[in-house]
Amino acid sequence: MNRNRFSTNSRYWRRNWFYPLISLTVALSLCLSTPVKTWAGIERWVPTLIQGVQVIQLSNISSRQEVELGKQMNQQLGREVRFYRNSAISDYVEQIGRRLADNSDRSDLPFTFQVVEDNSINAFATTGGFVYVNTGLIKAADNEAELASVIAHEIGHIGGKHLVKQMRQRAIAGGVASAAGLDRSQAVAIGVDLALNRPRSREDEYDADKRGLRTLTRSGYAPSGMVSFMQKLLKQSSGTPSFLSTHPATSDRIKALESAIASQSSSGGAGLDKAAYQAKTRALR
Repeated sequence: MNRNRFSTNSRYWRRNWFYPLISLTVALSLCLSTPVKTWAGIERWVPTLIQGVQVIQLSNISSRQEVELGKQMNQQLGREVRFYRNSAISDYVEQIGRRLADNSDRSDLPFTFQVVEDNSINAFATTGGFVYVNTGLIKAADNEAELASVIAHEIGHIGGKHLVKQMRQRAIAGGVASAAGLDRSQAVAIGVDLALNRPRSREDEYDADKRGLRTLTRSGYAPSGMVSFMQKLLKQSSGTPSFLSTHPATSDRIKALESAIASQSSSGGAGLDKAAYQAKTRALR
C-alpha cells in the first residue's frame, strides 16, 4: 500500500470528522449558556406580549392602552355618527378643549375633541381623551363658558375613568370577561354602546361635575357657566335634554355646584360674552 496515499487519506478523514465535532461542541456550549437564559426570558414574555395585543385588563388599564382603545372606539363611532366638518367650528371647539385639557386632572393624555352633526343637546366621552360635542349643544349654549362647562364635565368623566369602570361592570355582568381580561373587539363594542346609549351613575355624575368645575375654574372660565347652562335647559318646554337625563336629578347637581362655587375663594370670569360667542359659532346659526 502507498504510505503517502494512506497518510493523505488519513489527514483528510480526520478533517472530515474533527471540524464538524468542533462546530457541534461550540454550538452545544452556546445553547447551554447565555442563549438558554435569553430564550427563557423571551419565553416568559411572549404570552404577555400576545395578551397585550388581544386582551385588555380593564381593572388595571394603562394610559397608553386607554388611548389605543379610544382610537379604536373613534373609528367605530365614525360609522355610528356623522362628524361635523366645518373647520371654523371644529377649530373653536378644539381651542376650548385644549385650554381645559391643559388644566385637567389628566393633562398628560393626548386629548381629541370632535363635533358631531346632531341637533340633540348632548356630549359624551370615551377613553384616552376622546370628547364629542353635538352641534345642537353648541347652538343651545349662550356663551363660551357654558360650552366649556360641558366639555369640562366630559373631561371629568375621562379623569375618573368612568367609562372604563362601566365597561368592566358590563363585561362581568354579561359573562364575556375572562380571568385575563376582555377581548379588544368586545371592549370597543361595549364602550361605544355605553358612550352613546347609557347614562352614568349618580356617583359618576357628581364626580364629573366636581372635576369639571375644578378644570373650568383653573382655565379661567366663569364657573357660573356650568350652573346657568343646566338651569336654562331644565326650563326648556321640550323637556330634559339627553345631556341631563341622567342620575342624580339635575336640580341636586345644580345645588351641589352652587355650594362648591360659593366655597371658592376666587374664580375667573372669562367666557361670558354672548356676542363674541355667537360670532364664533355663526356657521351654526
